Amino acid sequence: MKRFSQILLKELEEFEVTFSKEKRGIVTEVGDGIARISGLSDVAYNETLRFENGILGVTQNLEEDSVGAIILGDYKKIKAGDKVEGLGRVLEVPVGRELLGRVINPLGEPLDGGGEINCKETSPLEKIAPGVITREAVKEPLETGIIAIDAMIPIGKGQRELIIGDRQTGKTAIAIDTIINQKGKNVICIYVAIGQKKSKVAKIKAKLEEMGAMEHTVIVSATASDPAALLYIAPYAGCAIGEYFRDKGEDALVVYDDLSKHAWAYREISLLLRRPPGREAYPGDIFYLHSRLLERAAKLNKDYGGGSLTALPIIETQAADISAYIPTNVISITDGQIYLEPELFYQGIRPAINVGLSVSRVGGSAQRKTMKQVAGKLRLELAQYRELAAFAQFGSEVDETTKKQLERGKRLTEILKQPQFSPIPQEEQIAILFVLTSGIWDEIPVEKITEAKEKFLKILKAKHPQLLKALLEQPEITEEEASILKKLALEILEGYKNEK
Repeated sequence: MKRFSQILLKELEEFEVTFSKEKRGIVTEVGDGIARISGLSDVAYNETLRFENGILGVTQNLEEDSVGAIILGDYKKIKAGDKVEGLGRVLEVPVGRELLGRVINPLGEPLDGGGEINCKETSPLEKIAPGVITREAVKEPLETGIIAIDAMIPIGKGQRELIIGDRQTGKTAIAIDTIINQKGKNVICIYVAIGQKKSKVAKIKAKLEEMGAMEHTVIVSATASDPAALLYIAPYAGCAIGEYFRDKGEDALVVYDDLSKHAWAYREISLLLRRPPGREAYPGDIFYLHSRLLERAAKLNKDYGGGSLTALPIIETQAADISAYIPTNVISITDGQIYLEPELFYQGIRPAINVGLSVSRVGGSAQRKTMKQVAGKLRLELAQYRELAAFAQFGSEVDETTKKQLERGKRLTEILKQPQFSPIPQEEQIAILFVLTSGIWDEIPVEKITEAKEKFLKILKAKHPQLLKALLEQPEITEEEASILKKLALEILEGYKNEK
């Protein structure tokens, strides 16, 4: 007994009291991707939580006696009474070059079966956008390879250009073509699929691989079958990955496809968290949801690395209603929009860009001088053609000048048609538009104009590669270059005249 008391005394002498502060709580209610937790009195808004089975959550509602959190995983695996731990940090996503060529979910976990991704760095999903002092004017073009956009609605590095239109009008096609066109141009691309079908994401990945564009691309996928919480954080994860490259002085492009589904997911979460609904049942901060995301796209000045993050958000309209709540919100945040019209799409004019309603608020400052020289009149000519074509439908007699305008407009419309996955280099676009706006090909039949374009470019690439190079580098087209282009165009015109 004496020996036992000695051991006990020794134990008591060596006994040390250590305190550790842990944020612990208990799930009181769970369902539909939302958990209510009691006992987490000192967590912050947007703090990451870990449930006892390893699933993550994010705090959203900080109430008097409980915390409302969204669950980033299968909520059916969580039950009332489970322990929850506050991690003391905001949600982060892995970032780095290791992500290139991969398909990941918004938490950075691989979805392509390509093994683990060992990123050395992480970045918070939510960040404050760069301030005015750190930014620079947008003046460097980000070429899409689509003539209609590069000529009339130019996009600059650091810009936010909205792609808007009804479903199945070619919105994703424009974004994917732009990603393909960045091959070899040192632009890192992030494609964020929000609420898309898994089959669609798989098709996009296969196409990008086929075109050799997956090497510079990351796909962040939160599909229709994923919880609303993952759809909500997906664009922020894509943006954080893009910011990593921007802050390293590189150029990045991020596509959000699409923010309509993102808004739906946030509405669902907000209603489940019992936040008061506003217009169209969206919560009051729905504008802030997208503004804080899109403001992070920027062109940084030289003192801050000179990198850029360009954003191409996509919005789906219902029955061509661009004045609905979410479309008008995003239009007011972005620096312009490309509006795709269903009527033009069904007429076979693809990309179905409505020139009248599409605009780039950065405009010609993000355009090469030679492109500005040839495309200056293009927008006006097309808009006038659309008006005249509508007027001429009534069968009234038209004068010779109007007839010429109509004929030119038909040929311009035909040239601006472009098949998917076939971006055209900028120098070839400039050469084609120079010939077309000069009126040399007004006599070529409309149905032969695409064939004439192909012949023209083939000869130009074979016989005058230096001229094409000069069109990119020079401030304007010289008289000598103009005469070569006109001569070549006339030769092709003669060929069609002889056919008659």
